[in-house]
Parts: sequence; structure tokens; C-alpha cells
Amino acid sequence: MEDIFRKYLKEKGFSRFDLKAVLFDMDGVLYDSMAAHAKSWQQVFEEEGFTTTTPEEFYLHEGRTGKSTINLIYEREKGRKATPEEKKRIYERKTELFYRYNSGDTIPGAFEVLELVKQSGLIPVLVTGSGQPSLLDRLDTNFPDIFTPDTMVTAFDVKKGKPNPEPFLMGLQKGGDLKPNQAIVIENAPLGTEAAHNAGIFVIDVNTGPLSDKVLLDAGGNLVLDSMTSLLKNLPEISTILRTLEIT
Repeated sequence: MEDIFRKYLKEKGFSRFDLKAVLFDMDGVLYDSMAAHAKSWQQVFEEEGFTTTTPEEFYLHEGRTGKSTINLIYEREKGRKATPEEKKRIYERKTELFYRYNSGDTIPGAFEVLELVKQSGLIPVLVTGSGQPSLLDRLDTNFPDIFTPDTMVTAFDVKKGKPNPEPFLMGLQKGGDLKPNQAIVIENAPLGTEAAHNAGIFVIDVNTGPLSDKVLLDAGGNLVLDSMTSLLKNLPEISTILRTLEIT
């Protein structure tokens, strides 16, 4: 495993890690909510008369802002961007459906990973493309005393969502005006992985969805694990590498 971290340092021109923060995606990393998102998106576009979408497609769009996702589908099927009224109507309906389908379950191992990160003196930072109040409001209940408004980047904060690096660059700022080698990212989706990679940060993907590991690696993931419980199991080794690895 050390070779993966060594390769990153060499490629980015850093001699070592100086870890201060861990940047977490939310859907599919902290919450088992992606199936509900995909089902909700698929249903609302079917209701609108669109014919080219599939539930699986929305795993590939995970991390985009809602407006960006709607525009992408409109441009593909109608050859134009959605109007503000169409975006508002579709996103409100999608949100309504998400409330209906989402179980609210957290990802196994997520709480323990967050607790371990905080106990290690690191700053947990949330970087999500979500604007779903139902999820954002539950963070304090499910993960108490982990995130604050000052350590959260959501769809309401950014002008350019994932895969643009802006959300993770903002996450570095909220972690304490950090350099890329002072943080790592925990992601599960190709667009978020691409965004973090483009921000120059080491990306650990937890593959909690139906996509292949190759999709995440091709998007720029440095290390792919199969679950948050696997990440929890590997954290001691990862922490040692991050603390001691140095190249000349």
C-alpha cells in the first residue's frame, strides 16, 4: 500500500504528507442514500416524458448539482438547457420522491471512521454536491459533533459542482487554508473522484455502489476499498504511512 502513497507524492512534487484534515463526500460514503437518489431521478424524468435515462446512469452523475444534472439530460434529449421553471419543478419533484424512498440509513463503518478521524486530531470536512435538506439536517443527529457549518461545503456554497475541483478546493480552505498534501479525500463516485483528483488531493474511494473499481480508478482514484468498514480496518496502516512516509 505504501507504494500508492509514494507514487502520489512523486507525481505531485511533495516530499511528505502533512495531514490536517479528511474531506468526506456524503451520499454513498456517510449515508446509504444513492439508490433512493437514482430511483427518484429516474422516476421524475419518466414523469416528464424523457426516455434515455436509466437508474444506473445517476450513479455516474453523483456529485453534480441538481441543476447541472437536469441540464445535462435536457441538452441530450431536447438539445437545449432547462429553463429556470423546469429546473425548479423537476428538482422539487425529485426531492419529494427522495423523501419517500430514502431509508435514512447510514453506511456501516462511517460513524466509527469519523470518530477515529476526529480523535486523531484531524478536521473532518464535508464536501457534498447535495442540496437535500433532509440529509443535511440529519448530520447532527447521525454524526453528532463532527461537522459544523464552517466545515461543510454543499451545493449551496459552490458555483461549479463536481467534477470541477471547486468544491474540494473550498474544502481545503475550510479545513484551514490547506495545501493538497495536508488532506485526503474519501469518495465513492467518479465525478467526485475526478474533482478531488483535479484539486491535487489523494483520493481513497470506497466502492459502495454498482460501478466497477476501474471506473473510480480511471476517474483519478488513488486507492479503492470495498466499503467504509474496510477503510476503518485499514486506517491504522494508512495513518502510519501518512505520518512517516518521506521521499527525497
